[in-house]
Amino acid sequence: MREEELIVYKDFADGKILKDMVWLMEHYRSGDSGARPLLYDCMHGLLEMAADHGFYGNLWHCYLTNLLVNNENSYSMACEIRGAVEGSINGLVLHDITIFREFYEYDFTEMVEILRAPEFYTILSYESPSQDSKVYNKRIRDRICHLSEQFMANENAQAMKDTLTEFYQEYGVGKFGLHKAFRVVHEDTGARIVPIQNIAHVYLDDLVGYEIPKKKLVDNTEAFVAGRRANNCLLFGDAGTGKSSSVKAIANEYYDRGLRIIEIYKHQFQDLSDVISQIKNRNYKFIIYMDDLSFEDFEIEYKYLKAVIEGGLEKKPENVLIYATSNRRHLVRENYSDKEDRRAEDMHAGDTVQEKLSLVYRFGVSIFFCAPDKKQFQQIVRTLAERCGIEMPEEELYLEANKWELAHGGLSGRTAQQFIDYLLGKG
Repeated sequence: MREEELIVYKDFADGKILKDMVWLMEHYRSGDSGARPLLYDCMHGLLEMAADHGFYGNLWHCYLTNLLVNNENSYSMACEIRGAVEGSINGLVLHDITIFREFYEYDFTEMVEILRAPEFYTILSYESPSQDSKVYNKRIRDRICHLSEQFMANENAQAMKDTLTEFYQEYGVGKFGLHKAFRVVHEDTGARIVPIQNIAHVYLDDLVGYEIPKKKLVDNTEAFVAGRRANNCLLFGDAGTGKSSSVKAIANEYYDRGLRIIEIYKHQFQDLSDVISQIKNRNYKFIIYMDDLSFEDFEIEYKYLKAVIEGGLEKKPENVLIYATSNRRHLVRENYSDKEDRRAEDMHAGDTVQEKLSLVYRFGVSIFFCAPDKKQFQQIVRTLAERCGIEMPEEELYLEANKWELAHGGLSGRTAQQFIDYLLGKG
């Protein structure tokens, strides 16, 4: 086999099974006593992969397909979102796909017979005991399994390459292509961007009311995704009014158009430059999301954020925006003493005020989410009750909802949803 002749598709993150299987293909006839145990080790690895990824069918083919859709190289990253590219790279990729086609078409019959491992046939036609995936959502998992079948149906390596290129255009490549949301982990080597496996499946239509704030958010995001000029956004206002849910909904609404969300916390702001350097040359649009953002007097992390948003020597990439939510309009805590001109300890009180306001001024769009009044609260409750099939006289529904909100945080969309969940829990 020609695994070492690969040119573009190399350095696979999960490539151990491939190396071991290639060794077996070349040495199973040699009588090496380690061949049979190695085949069983490979079977174990493929089963573990199936359990983590939710794969089914021919697990060897699923494994190879997973390598191809996750390998971030010069070709796959050029094709993500944009589709087929021109140039000499196509010939080199076709060379690699021809080698991979040999792996797909390999006949294991003689190997299984010589190594006395009939259990391997189960690996080639596997029925998964669970439909769950710890790595992909169901749509992506099924698409990868189907892609492995498409490769076998392709008549030659060129057709297989075209099929793979179409996948890159539709879904992208690697973690950024196959996931919609991410978090940041700080390691000794720097910041690592890690996929979030389960993001809430909330959509803008699920959020009752707040039509004006939602429209402002959609208009800005629409411009960003379409490649037009857009602004960093601050969503501020009362607790429980749907600020965070709106950002999650944006992630779900625009995923198919190449939008990705990276969540970061204020103690990680020193990693912002590192994070941006990892995403600035990708063909996706990224929103760096900061939830419940606010700072006390003694916290200086906001200075990192100021420099990244606007003010550093390096221009913020055009494929990156920052969206933040906060219950505090000006983000940094202010005191009356900040505006007291005669404070002995601060000769320039006006400068102190400007320093604390300078962060919020760098968000071009500020969107206010206010708590609903009683009538609006009742409308939210009624709409949610209808969606959930709760049958209760309207007067009784409002009476119970009012009792609930008095004891559970006041008038807000969150309180209304919690009340509906309470009714559903009663059965």
